[in-house]
Amino acid sequence: MKIAVLMGGRSGEHQVSLRSARYIMDSLVEAGHTVLPIGITNDGQWLQHPDIHAMLSEGRDLSQASNVFLDLSFQGQGLMCNGQPLDIDIVFPVLHGPFGEDGTIQGALELAGIPYVGSGILGSALAMDKAQMKAAFRNFNLPMGSYISFYQWEWQEGRRELVRRIEERLGWPVFVKPANLGSSVGISKAAREQELIEAVEEALRYDYKIVVEAEIRGREVEVSVLGNENPRASLPGEIIPVNEFYDYKAKYIDQRSRLVIPAELGDAVIARARELAVAAFKAVDAVGLARVDMFVAAGGEVIINEINTMPGFTAISMYPKLWEQSGISGPDLVNTLVNLGMAWHNRRLQLQHKYEENS
Repeated sequence: MKIAVLMGGRSGEHQVSLRSARYIMDSLVEAGHTVLPIGITNDGQWLQHPDIHAMLSEGRDLSQASNVFLDLSFQGQGLMCNGQPLDIDIVFPVLHGPFGEDGTIQGALELAGIPYVGSGILGSALAMDKAQMKAAFRNFNLPMGSYISFYQWEWQEGRRELVRRIEERLGWPVFVKPANLGSSVGISKAAREQELIEAVEEALRYDYKIVVEAEIRGREVEVSVLGNENPRASLPGEIIPVNEFYDYKAKYIDQRSRLVIPAELGDAVIARARELAVAAFKAVDAVGLARVDMFVAAGGEVIINEINTMPGFTAISMYPKLWEQSGISGPDLVNTLVNLGMAWHNRRLQLQHKYEENS
């Protein structure tokens, strides 16, 4: 197939997206597909050039790249460049965070009738917003830790009361996160009031909604999920971070963190982790792929932390590594994801969008 790979984007995870896109493009080519790279700059400009990945990664001059536009007419001309439609079969939106993993790109592509890889509007949006994601988990009675969420204006108007609630309900330490971001961007650990205040102010740089989570003591475990209506879970892998927690640097820069694949867990715990990963996938209405992050407490209890519908796809990322250990190589994995995206698009096309009153 001819596959447009979207990369970069208007997000704090712009650089992570570029790293993921490199792995995915190489795997798609190895699987026999033709790749058309499309870069989205930090200010939201869509550009096409054979070397757009290197141009964005290395900060090169972008003047030689061509602008790309999206024809939003259903069954219109799709992606347009230099006044002509780009000849593609499907889009692989390798975008992490806001304006890519949150349902915005997915909605635009559905308006235009363009097939794409990954979760749809609802699944992407639910999984992106950590507060709504946890509400969905709660609705399905999935085990998770205690948390509090609030908005920027609530913090500005009632900071003292929020600090009191956090201390009483969650205790110390806590983790403070922007609700709509990933890759550990903007996340801090706070063990006392002043650290909490500083952590919230840092998180507010990236989002106006904040999630504060109680610390969960346990082993950090991740499970990859693959599929549409019948998703399957990989073997779990364990993260042993070099830093105090698995932050941005530990995930993408400092390779001293250990990834133990498969995780050294008992059969019952492994089965429970895989079961909960699929349940979390279904709870947020995910499609195609996701990575579910969880903790295994000392007694063997498995607690879900969060789900990512477009997880990191770098050479050291858990999602492809877990499937490789489970018997699916990089080229086979991306090929499967493309086929799942086409299948879900064809399923949507079967729906009737016109009501006949006399039928």
